[in-house]
Amino acid sequence: MSTNDFRDLVAFKDLEEGQIASFSIEGTSVVLVKDGEEVHALGGKCPHKEAPMEQGAFCKTEKGSVLVCPWHKAVFDAVDGSLVEPLALEPLPRYPVEIVDGRVLVGTSPMKRDVPSARQEDETVLILGAGAAGLMAAVTLRQEGFAGKITMVTEEKHRPYDRTALSKTVLLSEPEKAHAPSLRSESFYGQHRIGLKHATIQTFDPATKTAELSDGTSVSGDHVLIATGARSKRLDIPGADLKRVFTLHREQDAEEIARVIDPDQAVTIIGASFIGLEVASCLRQRGVGVTVIASTDVPMEKHFGREIGTRLRQLHEENGVAFISDAKVVKIYGEKKAEGVELEDGMKLPASFILAGIGVTPATGFVQGLDRDKDGAIVVDHLMRAAPGVYAAGDASAILHEGKPRRIEHWRHAQVQGRIAAMAMMGHETSHMPTPWFWTQQFGKKIELLGWGESFDNVSLEGDIKGFSFLASYLKDGKPVALAGAGHAYDMARAAVDFEGFVQEKV
Repeated sequence: MSTNDFRDLVAFKDLEEGQIASFSIEGTSVVLVKDGEEVHALGGKCPHKEAPMEQGAFCKTEKGSVLVCPWHKAVFDAVDGSLVEPLALEPLPRYPVEIVDGRVLVGTSPMKRDVPSARQEDETVLILGAGAAGLMAAVTLRQEGFAGKITMVTEEKHRPYDRTALSKTVLLSEPEKAHAPSLRSESFYGQHRIGLKHATIQTFDPATKTAELSDGTSVSGDHVLIATGARSKRLDIPGADLKRVFTLHREQDAEEIARVIDPDQAVTIIGASFIGLEVASCLRQRGVGVTVIASTDVPMEKHFGREIGTRLRQLHEENGVAFISDAKVVKIYGEKKAEGVELEDGMKLPASFILAGIGVTPATGFVQGLDRDKDGAIVVDHLMRAAPGVYAAGDASAILHEGKPRRIEHWRHAQVQGRIAAMAMMGHETSHMPTPWFWTQQFGKKIELLGWGESFDNVSLEGDIKGFSFLASYLKDGKPVALAGAGHAYDMARAAVDFEGFVQEKV
């Protein structure tokens, strides 16, 4: 390629080893990383949500050097930009680099990627569910060269969408705009020959790998991925079936809630879960009066510890959310629709609608004959395999971790599992399961957490909890088991790809 197609960006000596430097080429963001005597040039915006990659981390792992997105922890190969771990669904663009007379020259156009050879043309994949795990599996199969038939089945009316937006941003919108962003355009499915079938799954037989659907048809595959997610738990109290008693797990739920939001009225949220608190944040920002009824004084104490949980409650109270703690709702009262709740002590709280955020259960009742955990999740091995040719991923699955089945209800982890299952279907075994990561956004404050949900007996805190700029290491018998952070995107990005190494440095 002629040097006329290159731009002189920086002196080689001015790049710091292992540091991400940001530049612009004809209005396009590019990042450079000096790696020994080489310089890698990649797209400067994460393809997921366009996070600035210069705020992320460059890390060396056992399998090579990687770049980690600062916002949602997508991991890319630092040399060629290929996707290593989600949330992103595509790789980073890679730009050609030449070092001439001590100057770093970068091409104006990204390099073309090698297209993997088509394989397994005569095989079929059936994906039951179209959420994070299901779509990630379908995308991975096509990216890796799977040329057979792919069919996805979903009971939702929408094509796969970003479920994380439901409680974080969708309810901030007016009713006509209360929709989660689609993960892929409608044309994507046709271009990549991914069939999308809208129906309810009645039964699935692992022995024949066949699912019977509500429309009277049956579908099967040589490889089957069960990725049907979970369903919201329903309140088991009088009045729970009244109108205007909601849960929030699907886009239809968000649409229904958005239609009844009225800033002049008050809402009661039962449960101080992630969903409950995130919805409280959205509703208060819309001007709605919010009361949260919780079984404990400190929300999220099980996940974040007492200090951070207390600060979260303070954040909500500073923004006008009322809490009733150590309380139990025994009844929802009203004639044709919910008008309020009654507590165990007889206290009544009027409300325009009720939201129950009391957890979810795996949506696996249609599956016959597979091992389950105590909640009904399908137990899988390190390849997401539940039976020969049958895999499960996401909220519908429980993966063995340190000998015990663990169900991780996080978006990124579901995508990771979907990707592993797809690779296994193509004969690519991977033993790496990253530490689960998730984030919560409340009143503009973001907290991230890495961990398997294990209990802890000690918390090592550094930074400013009040100002939401901190790192917290969680220990059990002196062993680090989790890490939380706010305002520490770089540190959390490093920990996402090397949890044990990072926390050992900190403790």
